[in-house]
Amino acid sequence: MNTRARNVFVAFYFIFAVALLASCSNQEKGAAIGETTTVDSKQKDYLTLIISFDTLSSANVKQIVRKEDSLLSRQVNKQQNPFYHYFSGRKFNAEKKRDSAVAEFQQMKGNHPLDEIELLKEYHLLDLELGNGAMVESSLMKRIFGAIESAERSKSKLLYRFYDLLARAFYQNRDDEKSLKYAALYFENHPFKTHSIIKQRYFDISFLLATRLGSFKKMTYYNSQARMLARKVGDSLAIARTYDNEAQIYSAQNLNAKALVCSKIYFNYLKKTNNLNDVAYNNLATAFNLNRQPDSAIYYYKQGIALEQEDPSGKKKQVYYLGLIDAYKMKGDFVKALEASDMAHSIELRNYKAIEAVKVAEMHEKYETEKKDQNILQLKSRNKLNETIIKQQRWTIFLSLLVFLGVLSFFYVIYRQQRLREKNNLLKAENQQLNMEQKVLQAQLNPHFIFNAIANLQGLVASGDTQESVRYLKSFSGLLRGILEQNRKDFIEIEEEVTSLNNYIQLQQMRYAGVFDYKISIDNQLDVNETLIPPMLIQPFVENAIEHGFRNINYKGLLTISFEVAESSLIIKVDDNGSGLTKKADDKQKKQSLAQIILKERFELLFTSRGQNAHFKLIDKKGANETGVLVEITIPIIND
Repeated sequence: MNTRARNVFVAFYFIFAVALLASCSNQEKGAAIGETTTVDSKQKDYLTLIISFDTLSSANVKQIVRKEDSLLSRQVNKQQNPFYHYFSGRKFNAEKKRDSAVAEFQQMKGNHPLDEIELLKEYHLLDLELGNGAMVESSLMKRIFGAIESAERSKSKLLYRFYDLLARAFYQNRDDEKSLKYAALYFENHPFKTHSIIKQRYFDISFLLATRLGSFKKMTYYNSQARMLARKVGDSLAIARTYDNEAQIYSAQNLNAKALVCSKIYFNYLKKTNNLNDVAYNNLATAFNLNRQPDSAIYYYKQGIALEQEDPSGKKKQVYYLGLIDAYKMKGDFVKALEASDMAHSIELRNYKAIEAVKVAEMHEKYETEKKDQNILQLKSRNKLNETIIKQQRWTIFLSLLVFLGVLSFFYVIYRQQRLREKNNLLKAENQQLNMEQKVLQAQLNPHFIFNAIANLQGLVASGDTQESVRYLKSFSGLLRGILEQNRKDFIEIEEEVTSLNNYIQLQQMRYAGVFDYKISIDNQLDVNETLIPPMLIQPFVENAIEHGFRNINYKGLLTISFEVAESSLIIKVDDNGSGLTKKADDKQKKQSLAQIILKERFELLFTSRGQNAHFKLIDKKGANETGVLVEITIPIIND
């Protein structure tokens, strides 16, 4: 199954988050909940009732919502009752009247901003705003994070639902790692996490993420577990959904006829139960596409687009247009295929801009948070120092009453001088550390490189090469973000260092097109996720090789970076076949470069002062068959 077809075929996470909760059935629990509805509404624990909806079938939930709405609507002061507006909003949402549902939820009023009613209101408003699975913008992401912070601060029973919202948002923005993290938090904090229905939802979401990761074995395992659990509890919608999953598994095996049969079973069930959605149209259309039936595929793609256009948010997904491209090409209608391609491209650009906006907002928020934390630490340090000075002054005054004025003055002067020397030494050490951090940051962020990088980006944008511009911007933003995140750390994983090196070297390759190639090799004995090294350790030598070694050569340069294990040490080699050390550089060798001085100072602070062996050497490869410079860096092996 090709990559485009697999991406188009995968159902979106938000469908599981809504449809799964709507499909879960539990007869014993349903009976218990049904009995509670006969109790007077003033005596009910509505929050417990609402949370228990997660374990009920769609029919049971709708029945309870209608009954509670009917009971509460008879109250004289119903407008002041937040749960009247809640059940009214749920009723409108079930009837697919989104605007009316939003209006009802907005009328819910709690006693204070952090109480459960206000959090329940915010959850449903955010849930409706997540839309149809399109990209989530930074403003909405910020609201979700704010809601999680409020729920955590008040230790709300609804905290797990906000984790679920954030997992869905990251999934829609194609950040699978963070989506998996918050999905795990959702299940961990769910009050009914041992319930079979909640376990089934775990298997369904795990299948979805396994599909994103392209793991065929995990897809098969999670779908079989979900089907067994669905049959055990008698959940017909969950059973039907496993056929949709099975269609994806068959498609991954290129068994397209079987995939189409399974997809039809799921689609017909949704149609029969009035639960059709635009993703179901897309999946069925894709099955027709893969089975070489373009006319049927085009029909269902267009039906899905039409249903998507009913979404008031106006957000669009490109999967339908990607499928239309293949279908029209299969028919030989390349004009319509081009139109679909243009539409898919415009949606992709818009989504990419939305994702970048979210990332920039996250970086800015992180920077502001770290800045505030630093200010708080400085204030605490000053307060502590002031308290110490006050105590010392009081003690000095007390001693002055007991000791002869001259003797006391003598010892007081000596004492003050000693304190001033200690303070001066402390300030000197802090100043040395700050100067070191400033030098490292200056060495990392070479202004000349940044200006050239931005100029190159402007040139690419002006030339209209959108794809190359996006790739260039992605590498550049990844490099800057990595440097800013690593700047305050003493050690990082080798994998992070390699990522930063790849971003930097790829930018230089785009800047000096065709001038050099590179390769990075890592010893099999090293675990790149466990072994640590100082950040930006290698970049200055890589920069020298590119900027000076490859500048005036008449052949294609080759840069090789390797990580090797020798006894108890880590050997890092930076090897190039450039012009080598020039005479001018030899004359200045005694002075050393700024990068080498900074590296020696870092080794002194991190290793040598602790009795560990760390050093580096530069070798000028002068010979009949060799040119260039070899840098060997030796540091201790440090594991996380």
